[in-house]
Amino acid sequence: MGRTNTRARLRVFAASLVAVGVVIGPVAAPAIADGPIRPDQWHLDAMHAPEMWKTSKGDGITVAVIDGGFKLDHPDLAGQFLPGKDFSGGSGGVGSYGDGHGTQMASLIAGTGKSAGGTGAYGLAPGAKILPLKINNGTVGPVVSTDFLGQVGQAVTYAVDQGAKVVNISQGISAVSTSPGDVDKLSKTLAMARSKGVLVVSSVGNSAQDGNLAEYPSALPDVVGVGAVGRDVVATSESQQGPQVVLAAPGVDMVEACTGNTGYCKSHGTSDAAALVSASAALVWSVHKDWTANQVLRVLINTASKPTDGSVRNNDVGYGVVRPRVALTDPGDPGPADVSPVPAADPVPAASPSASAGSPAPAASPSVPAGSPSAVAAGAPTVAASSGSSGSGGVLPVVGGGAAGLVVVAAVVVLVRRRRRAAA
Repeated sequence: MGRTNTRARLRVFAASLVAVGVVIGPVAAPAIADGPIRPDQWHLDAMHAPEMWKTSKGDGITVAVIDGGFKLDHPDLAGQFLPGKDFSGGSGGVGSYGDGHGTQMASLIAGTGKSAGGTGAYGLAPGAKILPLKINNGTVGPVVSTDFLGQVGQAVTYAVDQGAKVVNISQGISAVSTSPGDVDKLSKTLAMARSKGVLVVSSVGNSAQDGNLAEYPSALPDVVGVGAVGRDVVATSESQQGPQVVLAAPGVDMVEACTGNTGYCKSHGTSDAAALVSASAALVWSVHKDWTANQVLRVLINTASKPTDGSVRNNDVGYGVVRPRVALTDPGDPGPADVSPVPAADPVPAASPSASAGSPAPAASPSVPAGSPSAVAAGAPTVAASSGSSGSGGVLPVVGGGAAGLVVVAAVVVLVRRRRRAAA
């Protein structure tokens, strides 16, 4: 059975390079043939989804997905999309797309599996609704850092105003590519979202082996940064490390609805992991609608499968691998409504010793109330810290030579990363 997907990272060069027609696009991979899809979704079985769905499917919760466009008529997502909005500045609206990334994230969160008589792709929270918010993530035309961060901020504000409880941002831009003013503006928007009870989740990036430079928005305060683990419940070699990692979730051999010719794709990366954490929050919030974002996050942290190195958290998997099944069956005390379970911090710098692969995080504990459930429940998987190396992304200016040695930099455009890569 062959499977297809697009590679989820795209380098967008300076305007002068675009002008001469040099554009790097997504890389295609083999397609998935017809047949039942649900049996290939190993992560649902590993996370005990059928058991969880007896308690919660995420009904009544809206998850905003900020991405590059969506296939609104995919059979597994029919009826799952609320009216969205396009912030990209391009044409085509929310229902147009440069690649299938947004559709895939929506599928992992709220796919219904209705295609082919109920044998399609399911999301972890199939009862949740998706608010699709389109931004320019580089799949169509160049992206400038100010535009990217600004569009993310506008989309977050809109999601808050529309009543979304969770905002999923499986996108990112290298911290070295941004200006302090743009970062500060987005940070204030994210703080506003948290103050209004909205949980913002973002993937940390796939460049652990290439510099491990921090990316925004995942490295900003008031964001739940998510890393990826494999079937062995160990951080993947591509998943970035650092103090920005709050939780982890499966991120290999992920099968979901997409825009490929068969409608299904296989992928891997922290994009997928972030979508699963967003869905986990929806599952818990659906049952405890009076909880705040701080309480939902605290329970997800308290019930996560903890690192096996003995630390409260580490830079590979954060406070551990999310386990919504335990959060639903044995949530413990959700703690104070107005206190974040994650210590307050400044934005994570682009590169620092604390963000190196495998290094422990600064000594800080989440606001875990006394008497909360054990970090590792009987029979639950545990997490081993990865010794992965690192990855990077950053500004890639193009310099053109001119008469008498005149050098002109046409524009500074940056690398926007979608935290999912196509399976080889």
